[in-house]
Amino acid sequence: MELVLWRHAEAEDDAATDHLRNLTPKGRKQAKKMADWFASQIGRQWGDWKLIASPANRAQQTAEALGQPFATLLQIAPDAPVSAILTAVNWPGGHSDVKVLVVGHQPTLGMVAAQLIDGGGGYVSVKKGAMWWFETRERDGTIKTTLKAMVTPDSV
Repeated sequence: MELVLWRHAEAEDDAATDHLRNLTPKGRKQAKKMADWFASQIGRQWGDWKLIASPANRAQQTAEALGQPFATLLQIAPDAPVSAILTAVNWPGGHSDVKVLVVGHQPTLGMVAAQLIDGGGGYVSVKKGAMWWFETRERDGTIKTTLKAMVTPDSV
């Protein structure tokens, strides 16, 4: 199984509500840059991937940069618990050929990443627009998680 955690790109600070915050011009460039990088990594084989996003405007706009259909899941809105994301993607119980990209928010994505890295309840900082790409494999009857890539808009 593969799981990409993509934090929404840079968003404006002011809006009527947190959910209504839109990407800034810089954020739109970040989202496009990362979407292009991701497409190049998967050989544009979009059919292999399930794409899901938070309902918040900034996450929707980030996901739109992919130019592909995606599902909106209310349960991964800002401040969602780690369990909501892991349940939404069926991690790690999914089949080995399942590939999911999630567009979401801090601090939840940082807590999910920390749990996948060390199995604990820690936290890592996920930069705006960054992707953390995990994969699982089975070895000796145990599922192992590996960080395949961690990419920021400034690094591509």
